[in-house]
Amino acid sequence: MTALTGHRVLLCVTGGIAAYKAAELVRRLRDAGAEVRVAMTENAQRFVGATTFQALSGEAVRKSLWDEHAEAAMGHIELARWASVVVVAPATANTIARLAHGFADDLVSTLCLATEAPIAVAPAMNRVMWANAATQANVATLRDRGVLLIGPGSGDQACGEVGEGRMAEPMAVVRALSGEDA
Repeated sequence: MTALTGHRVLLCVTGGIAAYKAAELVRRLRDAGAEVRVAMTENAQRFVGATTFQALSGEAVRKSLWDEHAEAAMGHIELARWASVVVVAPATANTIARLAHGFADDLVSTLCLATEAPIAVAPAMNRVMWANAATQANVATLRDRGVLLIGPGSGDQACGEVGEGRMAEPMAVVRALSGEDA
């Protein structure tokens, strides 16, 4: 047994190139004993398909707040209550801003606002976006509210630059969620 055995992880995948790391994160969370369900933003679906996450998690993937079948029973509330932890990975600058300001106009932001579970975010963006004063203020707001920040790391970025802003590696996210030093 691991520290995540029996945990119900709601993984919210947002739209950035680091979305490909979220697929491995699902595998690593399941290897650690967690049950995983995935919700995706519309932009996340431009980078990685829902079928990938369904195959890796063994669960249906939620892609829209407007899913008639899931929402007939207020599925977003049910999913928000199901989670023992919500993990937003990758967490784009846009998503971090939306969470900091309490927006609830898409599935992921609504789930985060509707849950009583702890929330963790793994930021992923260009180094300049990460360093921007607005992003740092939004991150400070989330920290003040008890949101766990995991990363970001530093290194090569998809844009060809090097610096802080890379999404933490999947095993570092698992270690952080397990309470281990990442």
